[in-house]
Amino acid sequence: MPRLKTLPALLWLAALILVGSVLSQLPFAAIAQTIGTVSLPQWLIWIGLNLGIMLLATQRWQVLSKLLKLPVKFSELLMIRQAGQTVSFITPGPQFGGEPLQIRWLYKHRQLPMHSVALALGLDRFYELWVNFGMLALGVLLLLVSPAGDAANWQEIFAILTTILLTLSLLGGLILMQPEPALAWLKPLTRQWRQHPRLQNIGTHRQRLGSDLKRAVAGQKPALLAALMLSLCGWAGLIGELWLLLSIFDLALDVSAFLVILVAMRLAFLLPLPGGIGTLEAALFWAFQYLSLPAEAAIGLIALMRLRDALVLMLGLWCLRVMHARE
Repeated sequence: MPRLKTLPALLWLAALILVGSVLSQLPFAAIAQTIGTVSLPQWLIWIGLNLGIMLLATQRWQVLSKLLKLPVKFSELLMIRQAGQTVSFITPGPQFGGEPLQIRWLYKHRQLPMHSVALALGLDRFYELWVNFGMLALGVLLLLVSPAGDAANWQEIFAILTTILLTLSLLGGLILMQPEPALAWLKPLTRQWRQHPRLQNIGTHRQRLGSDLKRAVAGQKPALLAALMLSLCGWAGLIGELWLLLSIFDLALDVSAFLVILVAMRLAFLLPLPGGIGTLEAALFWAFQYLSLPAEAAIGLIALMRLRDALVLMLGLWCLRVMHARE
């Protein structure tokens, strides 16, 4: 029992160490110098854009949760999402990391069926990944036929992104249209864990998951389309935020130059480093150097983006603390 009581404290200690490591690498001096260049209207628009992106992502999750008849409030999903995103941000690979905790919180606090909770979150993550890779592939394709076509080996990057996108589409279509074979394929992989007391009913969960998938596809296609549109709107918000930040430094860029910065920045976040620390900075310095833009503007852009990351991280830590207090 004492060992179980010390586990949460050790987990919090590890989380705080990771947060401290990430924060220690943020350019606070550059952030302080750049803050004064942002006007009040720009601050308000910037805050509104980031809040909008958070709300759109949460709304997508709620749409998919309602599709599976999960009665969860929007405010609760927002808090759980931000808490989980914080865990993902401070662990290697900012795309994943907090999902097990999100499933656990909904299962334990709301007493919701685990298979439905996992399915709703899985669909949410699938939409996010599919749209992310789809928009990146589109951006790289546009760069291939633009004046910046020689900036990098876009053909190879496009081939990799297209392969990932097609693989995701194939797996997603297979699971949605024919869930039984896909779930049966997972059965041997879980054989060694099925003797655990909490996993002995995994067969029941698997059957319910398959029936929920069938119901989701059969009668809820408008909801699936709505989730796609919310994902695209979130990407529009990301593009708008980058345009706003670049305008702060009076950078007049054409579409080709804007795409170089956007694609380089988003590709950097795919690398397995906490919060993209180091990779984002390297990608932006490369893009600005290729476009012959001032390095001072690159430093300012990085500073503002890391200021946003620090604020979102603090918000997520508060959400994480609230969720932990409910344990």
